Amino acid sequence: MTSEVMENDNKTLDSGTLTDLFVNLQKSSALLSTEEEQTFLNGLLQSKELNALVNIHSKILSNVERKRFFPVPALSDGMQVLADVLELIYQQPRRSSDCQELFLMLQKPHLQGLLCAHDAIAQKDYYPRLPDIPVEDDEEEQTIKVVQLVKSNEPLGATIKTDELTGKIVIARVMHGGAADRSGLIHVGDEVVEVNAISVEGKEPNDVLDILQSSEGTITFKLVPAECTMNVRESKVRVRAHFDYDSSTDPYIPCKEAGLDFKKGDVLHIVCQDDQYWWQARKEGDKHMRAGLIPSRALQEKRIVHDRGMKKDEDEAENDDFDRELIATYEEVAKLYPRPSVFRPIVLIGPPGVGRNELKRRLIDTDPVKFQTPTPFTSRSMKPGEVDGKEYFFVTRQQMERDIDEGKFIEFGEYKGNLYGTSTSSVEAIVHAGLVCILNPHYQALKMLRTPLLKPYIIYISPPSLDVLKQTRMAHHARSTFDVNNSRGFTEDEFQDMIRHSERIKFLYDHFFDETIVNADLADAFSKLLAAVNRVESEPLWVPASWVQ
Repeated sequence: MTSEVMENDNKTLDSGTLTDLFVNLQKSSALLSTEEEQTFLNGLLQSKELNALVNIHSKILSNVERKRFFPVPALSDGMQVLADVLELIYQQPRRSSDCQELFLMLQKPHLQGLLCAHDAIAQKDYYPRLPDIPVEDDEEEQTIKVVQLVKSNEPLGATIKTDELTGKIVIARVMHGGAADRSGLIHVGDEVVEVNAISVEGKEPNDVLDILQSSEGTITFKLVPAECTMNVRESKVRVRAHFDYDSSTDPYIPCKEAGLDFKKGDVLHIVCQDDQYWWQARKEGDKHMRAGLIPSRALQEKRIVHDRGMKKDEDEAENDDFDRELIATYEEVAKLYPRPSVFRPIVLIGPPGVGRNELKRRLIDTDPVKFQTPTPFTSRSMKPGEVDGKEYFFVTRQQMERDIDEGKFIEFGEYKGNLYGTSTSSVEAIVHAGLVCILNPHYQALKMLRTPLLKPYIIYISPPSLDVLKQTRMAHHARSTFDVNNSRGFTEDEFQDMIRHSERIKFLYDHFFDETIVNADLADAFSKLLAAVNRVESEPLWVPASWVQ
């Protein structure tokens, strides 16, 4: 390499560090074992990439020394602060125009994306996760760490298992937020050598648990560190559970004390999904509670399929429906905040005769301008006195069949040779007009309605028990809607059919319902309906996560 080339390359350096290294390399070339090594180092020290990195490093150090910027962020949870601000604004009974503008601005995807990027940088999520330096094969002694935890009423927050290859007792999982996790000293894969000076060699996990349960005060662990310990970031996923779970009755949970019980409809914060069959979760709102174990989606789906298959006496049609429907376990959710003059459609679902039409009528009567129902379409001819767009939108059968094929109708059917149906566009028109759309469609229309575009609030109107159903309907002289030509009371068969239809609807679509109102007393049911409509208009509510992304 000529001196001319050296001189030209050195002009690009802001620091003399690389130059000094290069000169010393020239003087000490005899120390290098091969010419190949010398050529490699020559090229590396003169590369533009390395020079650029050195320059950037020097400028950063210079800026820090001059206090031109602070390398430590003020906070690392900007998205959580944003959510808290939104909650605070909504708690204000009267919001100024500035508050309203701020509320709308904080919901913009670009601003939320900026805060997500800020949090990722602040939390150093961009750092590569490198494995620990491997232990040399010729080392004779194992590294042992001693960990002491004070036993209290709180579980230690870790589970153990027997390693299938070595037969050793190892840490199987560390529960987020538990005592072991907070210590920062116990990791998945650590080998347990001793517990309170008692060797665990040759023992089973249950034997170790007995030692822990009989110990008091400080518990001392001797552990062989795992070869690779990685800090697992806490997930931000929220899900709504579509089933009840009681860990005390689950024979397969790895540790009953670590289980998290929940009810159908609870929102859970999934903090870790590393295990194929057991997730770690907290109930939403319990920020300081340690995480507990719950069955994963894959495990719960297997259980449901197995349980259904064991019921040999089930109706064949019901089994066919089950096979076609999505198995409901967990649904990822996020909070949807109400927006001025943008109202979610209210959808009333229920079996025939349960009282949906009367509840819908009463709701619309409270404010006929605000609450509206879409005008249906029909292929029949217009009768004298009818106005197109008032009672119905009148279209040709060919046009209606074409729109049905293109998926433009939420629901449709045929009666006496004519088609009838409700179009998606008619629902959208009501929403875009700043009004509340009220619907009481057939339950099979839910798949078409429950979309990110419409974002409906679905209320299931359920009949009470059979005895209460008969008693209340007869006491109020309720009239059957099954016979349009005669006004009469319900028959025994119609009561039975209502209960049977209700069970079938819940079996197929229970996971779509945002709320259930039992219509035992019409006045009470209507009061609950009004309260639900008010919540939808005024409170942030959990919806499928895809609706807010």
